[in-house]
Amino acid sequence: MNTIAFIGLGNMGSPMAKNLLQAGCKVRVFDLNADAAKQLESDGAYVAASPEEVVKGVDTVITMLPAGEHVRAVYLGDHHGGVGLLNLVSEHTFLIDSSTIDPASARLVAAEATKKGLDFVDAPVSGGVAGAKAATLTFIVGGTDEGFEAARNILKYVGKNIFHAGKAGDGQMAKICNNLMLGILMSGTCEALSLGIDNGLDPKVLSDIMLQSSGRNWTLELYNPCPGVMESVPANNAYQPGFMSKLMLKDLGLGVDAALHSQSAIPMGTLARNLYAFHNARGNELLDFSSMFEFYREKNKR
Repeated sequence: MNTIAFIGLGNMGSPMAKNLLQAGCKVRVFDLNADAAKQLESDGAYVAASPEEVVKGVDTVITMLPAGEHVRAVYLGDHHGGVGLLNLVSEHTFLIDSSTIDPASARLVAAEATKKGLDFVDAPVSGGVAGAKAATLTFIVGGTDEGFEAARNILKYVGKNIFHAGKAGDGQMAKICNNLMLGILMSGTCEALSLGIDNGLDPKVLSDIMLQSSGRNWTLELYNPCPGVMESVPANNAYQPGFMSKLMLKDLGLGVDAALHSQSAIPMGTLARNLYAFHNARGNELLDFSSMFEFYREKNKR
């Protein structure tokens, strides 16, 4: 059975590592937050004290990190003496990064890995914390055909849908496009529901109507942002994430950066990005991204 090093044990990484353990994989874990790593010890994980230790004797490394700067530092090293994974792993170690980052960083790491004879794929995820816990995540893989097949044989333990988007970095680009759409849909759904409430409609009835009409979307179907409409969603738990608003802002910012690079017009995505910037500036950055609904209801609290 595959021996896997898992680095980055936040809201997504921890349940992913736990699912690998439950599938029978040998898993070594490391996180700068030692407590997060320690929590997996009772599930059978080997808790390493350093990146050097966690990659000893492994076949595969999976990383789940906050941003491109962290991915570059972990794989390539930093300016403070940190040695990158590319200089720590043994030959033939397979590398998977499931962070959501800029495509350029993914392509840089892939190119440097290739120089050392290592295979690296970017494999960002969609599905949120609930999908991570249920092992139903969608993985969007960028890399070689061989890299994709190797990734699929591992990611099948933590995901339900595994797509090959194309070459290195294309997984990140596809994820950026998906989350650009998601930010737009969430903003629009909050806006429509708030408009209905302001004009006397019951949000549950309105949601049911739109679900059977042309306004139907993923947000209405599985992640309704209005409290009291749908059970088991963050809106019914004081908007505890879930997927934090600050992460949605980060992903929408990646979309804006990509659009600048390709000279693409994204007026709706830019507006959604700015809405989340305003929302987060009011102290909501740690709340679930569906808390955008509260942005539209603000006038009713005055």
